[in-house]
Amino acid sequence: PMNLTDCATADCPYCGETIELVVDCSMEEQSYIEDCPVCCRPITVWVQVDADGGIDLQLRDENS
Repeated sequence: PMNLTDCATADCPYCGETIELVVDCSMEEQSYIEDCPVCCRPITVWVQVDADGGIDLQLRDENS
């Protein structure tokens, strides 16, 4: 069975720190806003999960 959530890491577009995000793998594609745990700025997170459970993660600052 495929996990419903998984963890992925990415770099904050503001401070550059590597952060860990919990990804909801039950949805094929989603976007949401999450605050960076390091610099507290709002990051737009775009997630795509492929059929094999691979996660494509893109983080953008609010100005892009």
